[in-house]
Amino acid sequence: MTDHGHPDVTIRRRESEDLTRAHGLDLKLLQPWSGLNAPFLGAWCVLRPGDVSEPHAHHDREIFICMSGRADVVTDGRRQEIAAGDLAFVGPGVEHSIVNEHDEDFAYYAIWWDRTMSAEFLAQDACPATELPHTLESRQDVAEAGSTA
Repeated sequence: MTDHGHPDVTIRRRESEDLTRAHGLDLKLLQPWSGLNAPFLGAWCVLRPGDVSEPHAHHDREIFICMSGRADVVTDGRRQEIAAGDLAFVGPGVEHSIVNEHDEDFAYYAIWWDRTMSAEFLAQDACPATELPHTLESRQDVAEAGSTA
């Protein structure tokens, strides 16, 4: 849901509704978002108690912005706890998953980017904001195949 109360600022309220179950968690992709042209893609993600995201690796860089709850990021068999207020960075090619063994939801934004997204953003920066780069479509396909944690 968006709020267009000011012409220069669009606020998108917490994405707790209309989530899709995929890859072991509930999520909603950040794009499409009318008026947003960005050098990154993202998703609002929620791991319910007992959820484990599908282990995966990708060529993108990814940041998790932890909003509520606690969980563990698992990489190379090692677990690191993350909690509301934390940021986690996962480099390209690193297999990872997130495990919620707690009794409350763990919610976070996953933001990912690569050089191609950045280059396309710079090339299209002069285009109207409603014209998103074609990588959005291909990246959504990747996200649907398990690219978000």
